[in-house]
Order: sequence, then structure tokens, then C-alpha cells
Amino acid sequence: MGKVTDNWTPEGKQFMKTLRELTELEVRIGYQRGTLSGNPDNSSRADLVDIAMWNEFGTVNIPSRPFMRDSVDKHEAAINHMLTAQKDALLHGATAREILNTAGLFQQDLIQTEIEQGDFVANAPTTIMKKGSDKPLIDTGTLKNSVHHIVVKKGSMD
Repeated sequence: MGKVTDNWTPEGKQFMKTLRELTELEVRIGYQRGTLSGNPDNSSRADLVDIAMWNEFGTVNIPSRPFMRDSVDKHEAAINHMLTAQKDALLHGATAREILNTAGLFQQDLIQTEIEQGDFVANAPTTIMKKGSDKPLIDTGTLKNSVHHIVVKKGSMD
């Protein structure tokens, strides 16, 4: 009896490579430490990671406005549809980075949409007077415009 060997098509080899890469990579969506918000001419500058966390979970003085959690919890069907489309993209030759970038952009958009349209606790009257708006999470647009995604090796400190 002769030796049995596998004969992979180029497509099969690429598919297996992509599956391997998907186990090694991850997409991170949100804010990266070191991005500052506020007027550079004064001391009120704060890291956007902190601002996002304070708004997401609340503080003694800030009510919780869970724009990141709501971007997942309120859009389960849309996320599942996107993930199904990415499974199909994988079967048609998409790379791991293409799949993860698509997922990252999709969730990034959902977070930005929640910041714009979410149903959150109203701003305090003093906050409305200070920023001239009663819309929570929207002041200069920095929080909304600074959400992004990156594809990195799993477990990396990037």
C-alpha cells in the first residue's frame, strides 16, 4: 500500500492560511490611550480613554451613557448579518485582515451612531450652559471622531 499525500489546491492553501491568521489576529475597536481631548492651551485636556470610560460607566458626577455597550446590545441582528457576510467573504478568498478590518469598521460605525443617536440621560443644566447643547456625548465631536479600530496580533500590547 502506497503513501497517502494531500493535494491542496491554491485556494485550499489560501483558505487554511487565512484560518490560521484568524486565530493569530484580533480587531480592537474603541479608543487608544494617549489621544487627548480638550483645548491644548489649558489644563483641561484629558485622555479620550478616560473620557469614554467615564461616560460609558458613569462617575459620581456623570451618569452612565453606555454608547459602547449599546452599540453591541442594540444591534445584535445587524452584527450577526455582518458576521455571516464575513464568513461568506472568507469562503470566497478574503484575507484575515480584510475580514477583521470589515468587522472593525462596522462596529466603529455602530459606536459612532450610538454617540449621535443614543437615548441617554440628559445633560445637566450647568453642562448645557457650558457647552451650549443638551446633546449628551456631543460637544466638539472629538469622542465620536476618535473611535477607530486596529488589527493586531492577539495578546500584543499595541
